[in-house]
Amino acid sequence: MRILFLDTVHDHLASHLTRMDHECIDGCKLTREELLPQIADYDGIVIRSRIKLDKELLDAAKNLRFIARAGAGMENIDVEHAKMLGVQCFNAPEGNRDAVAEHAIGMLLTLFNHINTADIEVRKGQWLREANRGVELLGRTVGIIGYGNTGQAFTKRLAGFGVLMYAHDKYEKGFSDDYVIETNLESIFQEAEVVSLHVPLTLETFHMVNDAFFEKLNNPIYLINTSRGAVVDTEALVRAIENGKVLGACLDVLEFEKFNFEQIENEEISTALQYLIDSPKVILTPHVAGWTQESNAKIAHVLAEKIQMAYSEVH
Repeated sequence: MRILFLDTVHDHLASHLTRMDHECIDGCKLTREELLPQIADYDGIVIRSRIKLDKELLDAAKNLRFIARAGAGMENIDVEHAKMLGVQCFNAPEGNRDAVAEHAIGMLLTLFNHINTADIEVRKGQWLREANRGVELLGRTVGIIGYGNTGQAFTKRLAGFGVLMYAHDKYEKGFSDDYVIETNLESIFQEAEVVSLHVPLTLETFHMVNDAFFEKLNNPIYLINTSRGAVVDTEALVRAIENGKVLGACLDVLEFEKFNFEQIENEEISTALQYLIDSPKVILTPHVAGWTQESNAKIAHVLAEKIQMAYSEVH
């Protein structure tokens, strides 16, 4: 097969595919306009998020057999239309789930213990111990929404902190174990003190965390979002911080990101985003929870294995 790489991916993937006698072509500098007239030349596409593979591109890809997304989310691919055309879609949530889980816990501990602000103060010569008195995870109730790869990995990493964990997943059932209690959203609203989001971005989850969501909370919470920015209504989050419904937020993703996740959508920062930037109750990182040296390699390994399994007869 002729396989076009539209984004940079760890070298292992191209090396593995080449050993399977496939031809790997570098298309990382192709624009959408350049891609459209030549996409029919390829049997496979490897992509992260630089270009949206929408209906127009997929219809033009007359010989396309598969799309491999180097990551977990698939929102930049019209998956349903691809399936209708007989194009297989692979992703690799197994590759970065551990990185996301570690990052989420790191952000939460940073927030709980004022590590960011304390670091800045000490560098300025300020030694403010009482102002930086932290809170502990031990004994808290954590609600996990979405119990796929990253939700499960987060649960396993968090288990050693002595917390009670509830998890809800609309599409997964029967997963209660020694770490977590399967439950519904209502129980999370009633019990949780920390809520961590691990859901894909779909029409169903867009602004899932909104004013109505915060109103249902029985306790003030700390919110973690390492999924997709638009799952949270930012203006509603700001209101929840202001009224005490949210004590703090750890946000690796923002709804203002461009679809390729490389920068904020608008050069002019919105009032709501500026509030988050200015708030000491908020920890922000630039969509890097799954972005480690190890996950880069693991994602390539996962995709290589999935492609080989699907097309082993070619090998």
